[in-house]
Amino acid sequence: MSLYKAELRRLGKRRVTRLTTLLGLLVLLGIAVGTFFSNQKIGPEEIAAAAREAEQAYQGTVDSILEERRRCEEARRTGVDAEQYPQDCSAIAPPTRESFPTEWYLPSTFEFRAEFESVLAGWALILALVAFVIGASFVGAEWSSGGMSNLLVWRPQRIQVLLTKLGALLTGLLGLTVLTGVAWFAAFWLIATLRGSTAGMTSGAWQSFILTGLRGVVLALVAGVVGFALASLGRNTALALGAAVAASIIGYVGVGVVLTIAEVQFVEAWQFTTYLDAWLQKKITLVDWNYCAQAVGECEPPEKDIVWQHSGVLLGAVVLITLGAALWFMRRRDVA
Repeated sequence: MSLYKAELRRLGKRRVTRLTTLLGLLVLLGIAVGTFFSNQKIGPEEIAAAAREAEQAYQGTVDSILEERRRCEEARRTGVDAEQYPQDCSAIAPPTRESFPTEWYLPSTFEFRAEFESVLAGWALILALVAFVIGASFVGAEWSSGGMSNLLVWRPQRIQVLLTKLGALLTGLLGLTVLTGVAWFAAFWLIATLRGSTAGMTSGAWQSFILTGLRGVVLALVAGVVGFALASLGRNTALALGAAVAASIIGYVGVGVVLTIAEVQFVEAWQFTTYLDAWLQKKITLVDWNYCAQAVGECEPPEKDIVWQHSGVLLGAVVLITLGAALWFMRRRDVA
């Protein structure tokens, strides 16, 4: 059996791989089931019920405000508690019927075109977390148990061994993300059919969703590579997971606090999570609301766009740095 096939088989049989995959699938299943039961299809009966509820809310508000106006007029006439009311009681006027649109009282329904992109981003982030853990544990366990040293006894090509393991990992992750992605599309199309609407889906909308799904696949593969590289550098799964947690805390909280104190414009542009959002949503627009804090008169706060191409460059740099360092240390360090 070739080393690649052996590593691919080992990846599939590892308990961490199976357990992490199962937990990820359970989370995705919970999201799908929750979405199904929290939405319903809108028909003539639901619209009529919402119209009645809107009318009741309107009438209740009108009665309440008219009662308040009556109290105002009574207070003005008697002089009791008059300071609680305006000088002109006619200012206490009921709202118009248009202030209570029927749409506000409709039950929740899943509009595929409007809402699927957000749940697609959720799928991508969950799969990226799963891929990171699987990637880190796949090589980290080999170092901790001494399996890597034993493997290099009969296959001394260090770089080839590490890259073969990485190739097997990427193959497994690609299969997992593609299969779950197809199932995710199918599940939410079914939810929209039964508990919402699939109206408005054009070829352009499908193309946009497919491209977002492909970026989600790439994100999962990147997470797997980074987890693999960090575990190889630290020769331990826990070190890779700890490094990820530390980087998240320092990069999000620490950098955010320091840059906010320093009054740096567009603090979010220095945080990694912004680029994750931009990668999945295609574009994020940052607004510097503090710019107009002391402005007099009209003020247009400056904006900055972060697009998926910026995120792609950052993700590529992270992969090159971590994987390059892992390969370099693999070549230079003692493997005992």
